Amino acid sequence: MKQTTLSLAYLFLGALSAGLLMTAPLGAGAAVRELPADIERLYNGGLYRQAAESLNAAIQREPQESSLHYWLGRCFYELRDYNRAISSLERAIALEPDRSDYHDWLGKSYGRKAEETNRFSAFSSISLAHKTHREFEAAVRLDANNLEAQRDLIRYLLNAPGIVGGSEGGAQQRVRALGALDPIEGALAQAELFASRKKFDAASQEYRKVLEMMPDRIGVYFEIAEYYRDHGDAARMSEAVETGAPLAPSDHRLDYYRGIALILGNQDPTEAERELRHYLDSVPDNANVPSHSTAHEWLGTLYEREGQLDKAVQEFQAALILDPRNKEAGESLKALKRR
Repeated sequence: MKQTTLSLAYLFLGALSAGLLMTAPLGAGAAVRELPADIERLYNGGLYRQAAESLNAAIQREPQESSLHYWLGRCFYELRDYNRAISSLERAIALEPDRSDYHDWLGKSYGRKAEETNRFSAFSSISLAHKTHREFEAAVRLDANNLEAQRDLIRYLLNAPGIVGGSEGGAQQRVRALGALDPIEGALAQAELFASRKKFDAASQEYRKVLEMMPDRIGVYFEIAEYYRDHGDAARMSEAVETGAPLAPSDHRLDYYRGIALILGNQDPTEAERELRHYLDSVPDNANVPSHSTAHEWLGTLYEREGQLDKAVQEFQAALILDPRNKEAGESLKALKRR
């Protein structure tokens, strides 16, 4: 039987988390009980195993506190241990079933698990995709102001095959509703919809419209920068980054995007390398920020262009160690080894 390939790449795009990468503000019902200060420091420092150990100890003291199970699930998600992420988030929902954010993160975890499973079993992957859809739907139903969940659901509808609930028409309806709720997020979602239809001029117009709105969230500018990166437009990528930079001049993601824009525009390789190295040295590798794997991939691209092929191989290998699913790094490494 021919295996069904599920397009779940929506989980890697744009507003994935309630943290740094998110473009939308949290809805009124989205607040979770804060982590204890010591655990928060571990989590924000990228020390997810230690944070998970501390959370497990806290759960022994407060087994009925749903937020502890939620944050434990978030730790396992960062560690790419999706089975345990799912288990913890399911427990959080069993304790407090009306939490929109819990359902949204369980949906993300099911989606990541579906991507892994798809390589081995189409049937299991389809089942997980249905669960992903169900959780995103629940998150939006429980809190329409959870804009992150709205974007996740729209991406699912746009990218998933019809057999698991994908629907361009359904996505368009959601986009219109989101636009009425938040014009910026609605325009960003509309741009994604146009891009999925390969109407790239229309998508670019939507992004220009967003820039004219002068959003006060730097994640919006990074989302636009990623669109122009993917379409090879270094000038507009740089424009989006620098327009948003004054909102958070110390945000280390600026290093990442500036480095890529320089590489894409074939400008100042020394500065591009410095920016990406600084990003790798400064930011924990987690779901809230661009991955270290992609930063290494871009360094590999830079070194390959500069003729430093041994360094390029090392960077592509580093990218694949961090994320074996990094298709671009894998293809670049194969091409280099064929030389």
